[in-house]
Amino acid sequence: MRKLVIIPTYNESENVEAMLATVLSLDGDFSVLVVDDGSPDGTANLVRQAMTTAPERVFLLEREGKLGLGTAYIAGFRWALERGYEAVFEMDCDFSHNPSDLLHLAALIEGGEADVAIGSRYVKGVNVVDWPMRRLLLSYCASRYVKVVTRMPVKDATAGFVGYRAEVLRTINLDEVRMKGYGFQIEMKYTAWKLGFRIKEHSIIFRDRTAGTSKMSGSIFGEAFWGVMGLRLRKIR
Repeated sequence: MRKLVIIPTYNESENVEAMLATVLSLDGDFSVLVVDDGSPDGTANLVRQAMTTAPERVFLLEREGKLGLGTAYIAGFRWALERGYEAVFEMDCDFSHNPSDLLHLAALIEGGEADVAIGSRYVKGVNVVDWPMRRLLLSYCASRYVKVVTRMPVKDATAGFVGYRAEVLRTINLDEVRMKGYGFQIEMKYTAWKLGFRIKEHSIIFRDRTAGTSKMSGSIFGEAFWGVMGLRLRKIR
């Protein structure tokens, strides 16, 4: 399969070079699309430098200003589908997701076990390192809340380390995805599940970032909390 990893960035100059080098070194022959929201710290310039050494595997999509995580991924999904990629992956730039786990997610999709493969923090206990207890409890309880409200059989609904078979992205009406922050992750999984696609979770170890600044905020959490309540009321087409 032709595989693309989408990495949204905003002020990730401390991480992006190392992340690109690590993903390109994997055996799975992944390409990478960085979707940068006008980072003032020069993130996009570093990506352009990487493109000179791997022009057929590193790509950059620049946008004006911070437009939201969900819209960044949707822009990346459209870009990938237009160019015929068969499997598309989401991951963070800060190494909280171990790039080598891309191989496990890709194997689930390429092997026909899953249409949506999730790098899950909670499928085997709680595998989170160096997070403050308050944030850990918030994340874990949020996933439990999503499972109770939606009845979706996923233990880490808010996970941002996900692989999609291209057919899933073509089937979901991306114009109707409403949540823009981390609620986007819940909405995509729920929609795929309601459409009958197979979802499988692979246990990962999630580590807090060591460089750069977290983009989590109260408004992002609020959107996800209230948005989940409306998911079951919406018609999935």
